[in-house]
Amino acid sequence: MRRLWLVLALGACTVGPDYRTPPAPVPIAYKELAGWTIAAPAAEAPKGAWWAVFDDPVLDRLERQVAVTNQTVVQAEANYRQARALVAEAQAGLFPTLSVSPAVSRSSLNGSFGAFGGGSVGKAFTQYSIEGAAGWDLDVWGRIRRQIEAQQAVAEVSAADLANATLAAQATLATDYFDLRAEDSLVLLLQQTIDAYTRALQITQNEYDAGTASRGDVVTADAQLKTVIAQLAGVAVQRTQYEHAIAVLTGHAPAELSIAPAPLASAVPVVPPGMPATLLQRRPDIAAAERTMAQQNALIGVAIAAYYPDITLSGTLGFAGAPLQSLFTVANRVWSLGAAASEPVIEGGLRLATVAAAHASYDGAVAAYRQTVLGALQQVEDEIAALHILEQQAAAETAAVASAQRAVDVTLNEYRAGTVVYTAVITEQTLLLADQQTALAVQQSRLVAAVGLIAALGGGWQAADLPPSVPFNPGAVILP
Repeated sequence: MRRLWLVLALGACTVGPDYRTPPAPVPIAYKELAGWTIAAPAAEAPKGAWWAVFDDPVLDRLERQVAVTNQTVVQAEANYRQARALVAEAQAGLFPTLSVSPAVSRSSLNGSFGAFGGGSVGKAFTQYSIEGAAGWDLDVWGRIRRQIEAQQAVAEVSAADLANATLAAQATLATDYFDLRAEDSLVLLLQQTIDAYTRALQITQNEYDAGTASRGDVVTADAQLKTVIAQLAGVAVQRTQYEHAIAVLTGHAPAELSIAPAPLASAVPVVPPGMPATLLQRRPDIAAAERTMAQQNALIGVAIAAYYPDITLSGTLGFAGAPLQSLFTVANRVWSLGAAASEPVIEGGLRLATVAAAHASYDGAVAAYRQTVLGALQQVEDEIAALHILEQQAAAETAAVASAQRAVDVTLNEYRAGTVVYTAVITEQTLLLADQQTALAVQQSRLVAAVGLIAALGGGWQAADLPPSVPFNPGAVILP
C-alpha cells in the first residue's frame, strides 16, 4: 500500500469548470498613435530598471531603494509570503493526519482512594495507554484540490499586487523627482530674471540721474524686481515638500535625505508603446485581475463538490494495560479501522445558493478584469496623447521664448534711446518671464508623461515574472 493515498488522489475526479481565460476588449492599435512619428524608436520597451531611460544617476540611486525600504512595498511582500504559506496550508489537506495520545490514569475498586488518600477497603491500580490515530479525507470529488487551485491563484494575485505596489511607488518617486528638478530649474530662471531686472533698474536709475527718465520709472523697475525676489522665496516651499515625499517613498524620514539642486533634464526619452495586446502581459494589475478570475473559477468547483458525499478513512492502533514495562505486548494491543461518508439530506437550498453565489463572484471577477484592461488602455492612450501634444507645445513655446527675448532687447534699447516709455519694457519683460515659465512647465509635463506612459505599460514587468507555484511534494508522507 505504499503511496496508496497518491494513487487514490490521482484516480479521483475534480468537479467544477476548468479555467479558461475570458477574452478581453483589446483593439488592434492605439488610437492616439495616429500621426505621431517616433523619431528614434527603441527596439523594445524598457525592462527591469525602467527609469534608466532617463539617464539620471541620482534618480537611479533613489529608485533602487524603493523595492528594499519602501514600507508599502515591504507590506505587500509580507502579504505575498502569507499567501504562499496559505497555499502550503491548503495542500496539507491532501495528506493523512496522524496523532499520538499517551495517557495514564489512577483508579480503584470498592471506593478506595489508594495513594490519593482515604481509608476505604479496596485496591487501587494504575492504567497506562498509548494510541495512534490516523484520518484521511480522500478528496474523491476534488474539493481540496480546487481549494488549493484557488489559494494558488490568490498567491499569484498577491505576487502581482506586490509588483504593482512596487511600480506605483517607483512611478510616484520619478514624478516627484522631476517635479523637484522643475523647481530647481525655476530657481535658476528666477535668479537669471532677478539679474536682468537688476540691470534694468540700474538703467532706469542712470536715466533718472541724467534727467531723461522720471522717478516713476525707477519705482516701477524696483517694484518689478522685488516681486520676482518674493516669488523666488516661495519656490523653496514646494521643493522642500517634494524632497520630503521622495524621502518617505525610499523608506526614510524626511530629515535623513537631502538632494542637491540640479536642472530639469532637457531630453525626453522615447518610449515605444508596442501593441495594445502586450498590456495583458505587461501590467501587474491586469495579471492580478486575471488571477482573481482563476481563483473564483476554482471556488465554483469547491461549491459544486459540496453536492457529493465527503468520504474519510480513519484508524487507530494502540496499547492499554499495566504494568508499564509490559504495555507493548500483543495482549494489550487495541486497534480499529473505519470509513465514513457524510451527505446532507435536507439543507434548505444551501448548496444551490452557494454555487449560484460562486458563479456570480466569477462573473464579477470577469467584469473587473475587463474593466481593468479598459482602464489600462485609457491610461496608455492618455499618456501617448499627452506626449504628442506636449511635444508640439514645447516647440511652440521655444519659439515664443526666443521672440519674447528679442522683444525685450529691442524695447530696452528703444527706452534707452527715449523713443518708448518704461511701461513698454515692463510689458515685454513680463511676457518673457511668463513664456519661460510656461516652457519649463511644458518640459516638466513631458517628463512626467513619459513616466506615466512607462508605468501605464507596466514598467519593466512581465507576466512571466510571476513566481512559480508553491512546490508540492506528494511523496513527503508515505503510508506503510
